[in-house]
Amino acid sequence: MKRLLLTTALLTLSAAQAGGMQGMAMPGMIHMTMPMTPSAAVPGLSQMGLQMQLDMRNMMMPMMNELARLSGRSFERAFMSMMIPHHQSAVDSSRAVLERAKDAQVRVWATQIITDQTREIAEMQDRLRAYGGPNQQMMERMMQMNRMMDMPAMIRTSNMPERTFLEGMIPHHAAANDKANLALQRTQDAFVMDLARKIMTAQAGEMQAFQGWLKSH
Repeated sequence: MKRLLLTTALLTLSAAQAGGMQGMAMPGMIHMTMPMTPSAAVPGLSQMGLQMQLDMRNMMMPMMNELARLSGRSFERAFMSMMIPHHQSAVDSSRAVLERAKDAQVRVWATQIITDQTREIAEMQDRLRAYGGPNQQMMERMMQMNRMMDMPAMIRTSNMPERTFLEGMIPHHAAANDKANLALQRTQDAFVMDLARKIMTAQAGEMQAFQGWLKSH
């Protein structure tokens, strides 16, 4: 009951903060929280930001549907194997924006993402040793998606690196929250459940803050 209440509360928070994003995971099928059309988009996004939302959603959907069909240790192993490169992408993007960003608040956010998600990567890597290592197929697919999106390169070549970073991180965080929400439904593992709660709480709050910055700039 407590897990259900937390999931519901965080989903409500995330949906409100993400400009009306909606979606509850059903067995074998995921309705992702990233908007599909510009009319449902997060306020303040540029056309590039809208395109990043659509691209990320389209690439994530097959992997999310595959993840939703798993349960138990198979799910936990796949979830962490996907989340490690997903976190690494956020860390790499944060490092890229720190090379160029002048806005003090954006620099604080990027530094915090590096600290939090580097720590969580190490925790997941350690936990996966008990599972015989990561699910290499899931990990490689997520790494391939990261290479295709290449957010760090977009940030480094952008005329507005702060905006490019935040516009990319909103759908990136939304995708992480989709996976974390699914974890709360599909596992009883205490470590994975705690990690999922931390991800949803931190990243829903950051999404709201990022949207506020974008609307005011």
